[in-house]
Amino acid sequence: MTRRTLLFVGIPLAVQAAVLFSLGQPWICECGFVRVWEGAVLGAGNSQHLTDWYTFSHIIHGFVFYSILWYFFPRLSVRQRLLIATAVEASWEILENTPAVIEYYRQQALAQGYVGDSILNSITDTLAMIAGFLAAWRLPVWSVVALSLAMEIFVGWSIRDNLTLNILGFFWQPEFISTWQSGG
Repeated sequence: MTRRTLLFVGIPLAVQAAVLFSLGQPWICECGFVRVWEGAVLGAGNSQHLTDWYTFSHIIHGFVFYSILWYFFPRLSVRQRLLIATAVEASWEILENTPAVIEYYRQQALAQGYVGDSILNSITDTLAMIAGFLAAWRLPVWSVVALSLAMEIFVGWSIRDNLTLNILGFFWQPEFISTWQSGG
């Protein structure tokens, strides 16, 4: 990737940070320090530090965005597709941190204390999507599918949540899944 590509990809990241700041999201965890990994899903540090269990979902976002854009827009360059994917992910990160969506997430079993992402965590989520996008560009399709399945199974087994359950829960939360996610 060229410096020009990095500059253009940096624009949605800068907009993302500015909008999240205007929404009142903190730059870093309100605990006052930054961790590389936050493993406590139900802890106050979740979605506040550099990476957490949901970072895997953002990598998968990159896989999915690359695949969709490759299929539907084959004439666009990889650089153009990356810019679109970054803008979509940054837009999602902004939407995810609006008061209405934060409140909606709080109704789910694993997000009852959710306060939104720190700006640092949100930017890192977008960078994880970019990493997934670039990996999908370079890796064989079978390995991207295998990595997606492995991450979904690993995260689902580890924390009783993953991208699939998150999407399902956003539209429909079956009682048996809520019970399972709550440890019952």
